[in-house]
Amino acid sequence: MSAMNATRPPRPLSLLLGGLLTTALVLAAALSWLWTPHAFEAMNLAQRFAPPSAQHWLGTDAYGRDIASQLLVGARSTLAVGLVAVGLGLLLGTGLGLLAAARRGWVEQLTLRLADFSLAFPALLTAILLSAVRGPGLGNAVLAIALLNIPIFARLARASAASVWAQNYVLAARACGKSRWRITWEHILPHCAGVLMAQASSQFALAILAEAALSYLGLGVQAPAPSWGRMLSEAQSLLYQAPQLALYPGLAIALAVLGFQLLGEGLRQLLAPPTQGRSPW
Repeated sequence: MSAMNATRPPRPLSLLLGGLLTTALVLAAALSWLWTPHAFEAMNLAQRFAPPSAQHWLGTDAYGRDIASQLLVGARSTLAVGLVAVGLGLLLGTGLGLLAAARRGWVEQLTLRLADFSLAFPALLTAILLSAVRGPGLGNAVLAIALLNIPIFARLARASAASVWAQNYVLAARACGKSRWRITWEHILPHCAGVLMAQASSQFALAILAEAALSYLGLGVQAPAPSWGRMLSEAQSLLYQAPQLALYPGLAIALAVLGFQLLGEGLRQLLAPPTQGRSPW
């Protein structure tokens, strides 16, 4: 019993901290659907650059709009982009990766080459190309981020599945006459799920950064809907006059990215094989 306890890792502190930060983001996004201190689009030029007060918790911007309300609604856009983009990348990429590992041969090589080709086009460049064809908008940002995630999950799923296909119990299942698709569903996918979910958390953090960058450039969320990236863009010319306008959305982006990165790292440590002397981080 003592030997088992010695090798059992403690719950990673990064998992707890990441869980708290991501839960705060989800609660902020959910709260914005039910209540905000003020209407996020309401302008009051008489209260431009108002300091924090009981009426405006974080003050107002150059148009007299409530900053706290914009941050809450901006969390909704950030979470929606991450969920859809990473969800599509996870679903399609995992399917391609599992297919490549199951079929091998030219199917595997074609999948890997397509993944390499896709990774040559970053999300920003893809979004610019889509905007040139379809115009800027949230849908193009989601599509660009999703296209970036598909090859990442495809390569990870293929590598994880390939190692499981070599296990004796999988070879025994094949010898018993089970089809490749049944083996993939019953044996391969459950063993890959933990690694994929940990990677999904890290990719969610990158999706938040990508959405903020695209909105900063005017290629993501369009006015009047608030976005943390667009709030940074609007505050750029007012850094010396009102630096808090950039501080609040910048801090929100940093905490959201940190939360999902810590959550992903915590999941990797939690799902990794137990070892002696593992760091609590």
